Amino acid sequence: MLDRSLRAVLVRPLEATAAALDRPGITPDRLTVLGLVLGVASAVTAGFQLWGVALVLWLVSRIADGLDGTLARRRRRLAESQGRESAPSHAGGFLDITADFVVYGATVVGVAFGATSQFDAPWWPFLVVLLVYYVNGTAFLAFSSIAERTGRTIDDGRSLSFLGRIAEGTETIAVHALWLILPFWAWQIALLWALFVAVSAVQRIIVGYRSLR
Repeated sequence: MLDRSLRAVLVRPLEATAAALDRPGITPDRLTVLGLVLGVASAVTAGFQLWGVALVLWLVSRIADGLDGTLARRRRRLAESQGRESAPSHAGGFLDITADFVVYGATVVGVAFGATSQFDAPWWPFLVVLLVYYVNGTAFLAFSSIAERTGRTIDDGRSLSFLGRIAEGTETIAVHALWLILPFWAWQIALLWALFVAVSAVQRIIVGYRSLR
């Protein structure tokens, strides 16, 4: 829901940071892997109830995740301005979405371990979140794949055809950060978030089906 608005606000800071990072040893794929490693580290530290450390790792991992695509687009524009062909990296797009799914799932599990151990929270709200993530991700990826084959892609600068709904990347980052800020309310937040994502999944299924008919 908020992705487009936030991207408009962050485009200049991300471009400036990508320009500063544009060095031979730094590649978009390496930034993706960095975001993956930091995101998994955040999940692990949450599992050990190191909430402040987990929050910092989580936020830095998401910054790295935002910079990989920005750097890739910057290098593509520079290549085209020099008269060189530069196609989008499909491998990079694949790596990016896979890393996101791993990090999001790992964070749910890490927060669940930490909250159930420290605050005696129930497990099942976090299992519900993983279930709706699974449904939502299935609808999202299935639409993107079939849309590509049928020529009905949605081009918003990202590697996949993204059906934007009420639960997108911005909301996910915010809720996962909220878990780490308020871990004693983690399972209650998980219940509300699961409902939110479930509504988004239903929206994606309906819109995707209608778009591909």
